[in-house]
Amino acid sequence: MKIDIIVDTICPWCYVGKKRFEKALSIRPQPDLEVGWRAFQLNPRMPPAGMDRRDYISEKFGGMDRARAVHSSLVQAGAEEGVEFNFSHLDRTPNTIHSHRLVRHAAEHGLQTPVISAVFDAYFLEGLDIGEPEILADIGETAGLDRERTLEFLQSDLDTDTILAEDELARRLGVNGVPCFIVNRKYAVSGAQSPEVLIQVFDLANQDDQRANSE
Repeated sequence: MKIDIIVDTICPWCYVGKKRFEKALSIRPQPDLEVGWRAFQLNPRMPPAGMDRRDYISEKFGGMDRARAVHSSLVQAGAEEGVEFNFSHLDRTPNTIHSHRLVRHAAEHGLQTPVISAVFDAYFLEGLDIGEPEILADIGETAGLDRERTLEFLQSDLDTDTILAEDELARRLGVNGVPCFIVNRKYAVSGAQSPEVLIQVFDLANQDDQRANSE
């Protein structure tokens, strides 16, 4: 089974969705599973240096009061999945191009999932600026990447066009929110769905394979 998961690295629902996806796999393991993490930008016009968090919140939600209400539901959802969101530690909202490039770079070393886990942890639990190449190189190292080579890669512009093309392709396919799980290039599940919903899609995909093999 092949599953492409479209995410943005600053999307809290993507973090929740990843945890629910992992829970679904623990309930219904999938042998020979191939997972690919694909890039999406919630804020494609974000300045390269990112934005002050309070300015971003005011622009996106219309003020801190509304943001707190949104964050409250996220904190509850996160807690149910073992994620302790720490929104108060976030000083900046970064541009996510570099973090997406790091995740793509990790794929060449078979470390995509550990790296994206480390990126989510660094941003949502520690409040680190995941728009900074130096910080991203440190994150990559914790997940098994060579820090010097990773930093050299991030300080170049390699794969930037690829990330932008992935984002554009997702939008052309009709993706306007993340996470989005695409199973065997046939079934799409949008949002941080429950493990039960994801399991239903796994079963549908497996039934397709069984029918195809019996024909």
